[in-house]
Amino acid sequence: MITPLRTLTEEQKQQFDTEGYLIVKGLMTLGELQEIEQTFDTISNQIIPGHFEPVLDPAISDPLKRYPRIMHPHLFNGTAKKYMLHRPVLAVLADLYAEEPLAAQSMFYYKPPGARGQALHQDNFYLQVAPGTCIAAWMAVDEADEENGALLVVPQTNHAAIVCPELADADESFTKHLVKVPEGKKAIPAIMDKGDILFFNGNLIHGSYRNKSKNRFRRSFICHYVGVSTTSIGEFYSPLYRADSSTIEAEITLESGPCGHEHDTVYPH
Repeated sequence: MITPLRTLTEEQKQQFDTEGYLIVKGLMTLGELQEIEQTFDTISNQIIPGHFEPVLDPAISDPLKRYPRIMHPHLFNGTAKKYMLHRPVLAVLADLYAEEPLAAQSMFYYKPPGARGQALHQDNFYLQVAPGTCIAAWMAVDEADEENGALLVVPQTNHAAIVCPELADADESFTKHLVKVPEGKKAIPAIMDKGDILFFNGNLIHGSYRNKSKNRFRRSFICHYVGVSTTSIGEFYSPLYRADSSTIEAEITLESGPCGHEHDTVYPH
C-alpha cells in the first residue's frame, strides 16, 4: 500500500486544491526518460490492433494518421506498466488523495509537428469516477511550450461540475468534444521542461494547442488514477492497479453519464 509520504509541501497541496493542477519536477531520472523514449520509439513503427494503428505510408498528409495516440500501452508493454506504477508518482498521488492511489489508464501521445491539438475537455466526463474524481499525471517526454502544442489548463475549474460538451472544430482538434471556458476564466499554457509531471484534477478544463513547430515532437506519457475509495468507474478503465501490479475490479458505471445518451462517446479518453 502507498501511504502519504509528505512528498509535497503544504503550499503545493494548497495550489493543487485551489488551482486544480500542479507541476512537479525531479520525479524522473534521465535514464528513466531515455527508457520511455526508446520504448515508444520502437512501438511507433509497429501496428498493435486496438491500441496503436498508425498508417505507415510516407505520403500520408495528416501527421496524426502516422502518429496517433497509444491507448492503454500498459496492457501490452511492460515498460509502460512500470512507469504507470512509478513509485515517486504514486507517492505524490497518495499526498493528493490522502489515501492509496490506483492506476486506471495509460496513454502515450507523439504529437508530431503540424498535429492538431485537443479541444478543451474534462477527464472525468470519460472516466466517470465516483465518488470523487480522477487525477491525471501528464509527463513531458519533450519540452512543451506554446510552439509545439503545450497543454492548456483553465485554473480553478476543478471544483466545477462536469459540463455537457459541444462539438469541437475538427480542423483544430482531433477529438470531437469541446467544453467552453467559463465566464471570468482563462486558458493558460502549462510550460514544461523535459521530465516534468503535471498533476491535475479530473474536473479541470484542459486541452492543447496545435503543434505549430516545424521539427519538434511534443511527446507525453499520461496516466489517470483514482483513490482506493472509488466504487465505480467507466467501462474502459477497469481493472484498477495497485503499486504491486495486483488488480481490483471496480464496479462499472452503466449509466450514460451526466449529459444523456446523445453525449455518449465511443472513443475512450
